[in-house]
Amino acid sequence: MTIREAPVSPSERHSGHVSATIQPTTTDELVTGSQSLVRSLERVGVEVIFGIPGGAILPAYDPLFDSSIRHILVRHEQGAGHAAEGYAMATGKVGVCMATSGPGATNLVTPLADAMMDSVPIVAITGQVAGPSIGTDAFQEADIRGITMPITKHSFLITDAAEIPEAIAEAFHLARTGRPGPVLVDITKDALQAKTTFSWPPTIDLPGYHPVTRPHSKQIREAARLIAAARRPVLYVGGGTVKAGASAELLELVELTGIPVVTTLMARGVVPDSHPLNMGMPGMHGTVAAVGALQRSDLLVNLGARFDDRVTGELSTFAPDARVIHADIDPAEISKNRVADVPIVGDAREVISQLLEQLRGTELPDLTAWQQHLQQMQARYPISYDVPEDGTLSPQMVIKRIGELTGPERAYWAAGVGQHQMWSAHFLPHELPGRWLNSGGAGTMGYCVPAAMGAQVGQPDAVVWGIDGDGCFQMTNQELVTCALEGIPVKIAVINNQSLGMVRQWQTLFYGGRYSNTDLRTHMVPDFVKLAEAMGCVGLRAVTVEQVDDVIQQALAITDRPVVVEFVVHKDAMVWPMVPAGTSNDAIQYARDMAPQWEEEQL
Repeated sequence: MTIREAPVSPSERHSGHVSATIQPTTTDELVTGSQSLVRSLERVGVEVIFGIPGGAILPAYDPLFDSSIRHILVRHEQGAGHAAEGYAMATGKVGVCMATSGPGATNLVTPLADAMMDSVPIVAITGQVAGPSIGTDAFQEADIRGITMPITKHSFLITDAAEIPEAIAEAFHLARTGRPGPVLVDITKDALQAKTTFSWPPTIDLPGYHPVTRPHSKQIREAARLIAAARRPVLYVGGGTVKAGASAELLELVELTGIPVVTTLMARGVVPDSHPLNMGMPGMHGTVAAVGALQRSDLLVNLGARFDDRVTGELSTFAPDARVIHADIDPAEISKNRVADVPIVGDAREVISQLLEQLRGTELPDLTAWQQHLQQMQARYPISYDVPEDGTLSPQMVIKRIGELTGPERAYWAAGVGQHQMWSAHFLPHELPGRWLNSGGAGTMGYCVPAAMGAQVGQPDAVVWGIDGDGCFQMTNQELVTCALEGIPVKIAVINNQSLGMVRQWQTLFYGGRYSNTDLRTHMVPDFVKLAEAMGCVGLRAVTVEQVDDVIQQALAITDRPVVVEFVVHKDAMVWPMVPAGTSNDAIQYARDMAPQWEEEQL
């Protein structure tokens, strides 16, 4: 008998308790290593692989030809990795990418690092030169296991065909359980070609790997005690709550306690933006209310966030009066940056559920004054934008209209990195969990197009918008060829400000307007509409306010092929608010030459 894993819930992903259906199979059958690999991938439930064949991995592509697994031939291995990430984030399943040895494998380094930073479960399968050739500088040889060791959850080098089923089973178990993350399986060409017996399921032997999902009851009781005593508490919520599928429990906690909540860049949508106690996104480009809430709080209840430097600013000045409850499934994150008064190791959904049990029936403080203080700050310093006086498009308005005309119910949003990423975080309607895909920790330019592709493959009935910049778009737009040929109808909005916008903003503010190598000259080359058409997509463009709604509606009406919409926007639109890098969050600027007057706010 064999076990084929069914789609799993987020809580099952963390706990490792996986639903399964039993299907008959032949055990101890003589096959090649490549056949063993493909059969193993089928048994763990793989539906899609993003990849490119090459010499060392070529043996695996022969049995893949007859497999039930859909292989999507990408145009660059980086695209395969980011597509696997997008697929994983949109579906909750493990994303899979495949590449050959040497440069094929090294092209996966960036997406692996990206997945590691953002806790995305992917498995990368790479071919390696034959075992006897390892260490000889053979053609297309690279020590990809050594290269990726710091940026993967675990990595395997398989030189014996008999070890393939066990390695695949362990790789998927590691990727999806505990803190999710990327796993690399590197297999030598001779192992792929060798004869072996195939038997399933294999024994998973991972000594020392025992992720803790259920929090300690003593720590839960202590956390509840601090919550009951706090007068200015804040729920500081990170991407771990999305991975845990904890949105419903989190919302119940907010309603029960009345504690204001801030959602990090990776957690947008886990609490609806429309909720009156959601203060928005904290951090370098966070809302004044969210940053102010953290700075003025007396208790931080950190759920699945990691005190990232983009949130804390200068760490020594972050939330100076706050005690800290820090819950995370990864014990290495707790007290890594900010020492926790109450450390809780566990799955976010489990932690919140047990906190709810402990707090029900407990006398909780009246937080009305604190709520009103933050809501007044939110009203006084809303996320807004200026309309350009020269008649050019406001990028914020464009992104807002994409969100309004599409609606949050059917949309998945993928963003590149830079100004458009921050505007998307603020101006898109983040009302549902798991709909927002972006590169948070690594800040990878070029993430958007392939991640949107992967999300669309995973959610074929959804509307998937990629919000990209003209700089990011030029790094990985070749994957639109893949989309066109594979019938993947993503919609990509290119916010064209003719520059590397975020870097230009820093040059404006901190380098005296010396714009060294940030002018992309995309008003000249390329013509994004013609480029889109050349890649088999529909190409549209808007340069005036009157054209914006029309091109968005045209894009929404096209469902049989990819669409690229270029929006030519004002060159010097800036992201506000902003905390200058390396400074205290108290130095936040609401707009240029305008700082919020926190000292005038009275609790």
